[in-house]
Amino acid sequence: MSESISPGALAVRYLGGPTATLDIGGVRLLTDPTFDPPGDYPIGERKLVKTAGPAVATSGLGPVDAVLLSHDQHPDNLDRAGRAYLDHADLVLSTASARERLGATVTALPNWETFELPRPAGGTLRITGVPAQHGPDGTEHLVGEVTGFVVSGRGLPTVYVSGDNASLDVVRAIAERLGPVDVALLFAGAASTPLVPGGFLTLSSDEAAQAVRILGARQVVPLHFEHWAHFTQDADTLVEAFEAAGLAERLHVLGPGERIELQDRS
Repeated sequence: MSESISPGALAVRYLGGPTATLDIGGVRLLTDPTFDPPGDYPIGERKLVKTAGPAVATSGLGPVDAVLLSHDQHPDNLDRAGRAYLDHADLVLSTASARERLGATVTALPNWETFELPRPAGGTLRITGVPAQHGPDGTEHLVGEVTGFVVSGRGLPTVYVSGDNASLDVVRAIAERLGPVDVALLFAGAASTPLVPGGFLTLSSDEAAQAVRILGARQVVPLHFEHWAHFTQDADTLVEAFEAAGLAERLHVLGPGERIELQDRS
């Protein structure tokens, strides 16, 4: 059950990295749970370096109706504390690969299929799985399966949660089938690691601005653009890119712990 917000609104609270709560239609959603402290996080012979902890601990989240988990195989999207949180979550929607690795705690949501979540005041919140490509073409065998989500419901804004997607072609496919969207939560930061030399694993700031145009999104909240050393771009480059694209009024860059209530501007 979410805290009270205006009817037909979406409230986003940014907790850090890819993690945020979304209050919509009387339902609270949580994206990619990451609640560990800063430090080194090994992946085989490589490591990711976390530079800041979460703005809120799991004990401060309040009730969460569903977790939207883009993928489980990277610690910057699901860390140790996040995994422990999933053990007690009511519902976790993610990839088929995540279900294989994490077990029955995960409900697999294939691309273009929809899960309907009851709303307290009646009706349902529709959560649709959508594609995500976590790197350049041809790198899925290296980075693994990832998903995004589109959230919608009668009288509510349509919300796109990108997950770790680096492909504008994927964004175009989503826009063609489910667009336009009212609010886009875009994982940005132009992430780069030795796993994919010379390629970005998430959208660059310029690509995030292009994605907003493709989606027809009236408002955008960036996620997953800071707090890890492998991000090559940040809040400043997002602001610069959106200003250059004439989209500055659509961009809402939140600080850790900040919350914003967004109304449809149509």
